[in-house]
Amino acid sequence: MQVADNKAVSIHYTLTNDEGEIIDSSIGGEALVYLHGAGNIISGLEEALAGKSVGEKMNVRIEAEHAYGEFMEDRIQVISRDMFDGIDTIEVGMQFHADVSAGPGIVTVIEVAGDDITIDGNHPLAGIPLTFDVEIVHIRPATEEEMEHGHIHGEGGHHH
Repeated sequence: MQVADNKAVSIHYTLTNDEGEIIDSSIGGEALVYLHGAGNIISGLEEALAGKSVGEKMNVRIEAEHAYGEFMEDRIQVISRDMFDGIDTIEVGMQFHADVSAGPGIVTVIEVAGDDITIDGNHPLAGIPLTFDVEIVHIRPATEEEMEHGHIHGEGGHHH
């Protein structure tokens, strides 16, 4: 069986940046399970995995535009502390759910200067090319329910 749309695919991976620093890895833990073709993983990796089989290993570099997008300066804003109603302490690195230009998303506090809070609506990996060392460990047909919901259920997947 090959990786294709509407397949539940399990992979082990190690994600690094151009300096070789490990950003994330499933090695030593559970494999990542995703529904191929549903946009559950970044588009560049999904495209690279298409047509591969269980046991195949690959090293693939994904440019930023096909990973978490280019870094966008207009997603950095200075807002008033008043926007954080009910939050007493605001520190650099804190993240909040917010409506951003692209819809619901997460913003990160990058500077606190008195009542001026600078937030960044970019994904933390925006603008960064990523390299994945991947091994495909399992492929199975997705269930009707998984296809309807757009994600995998059960072990390694989503639990309702």
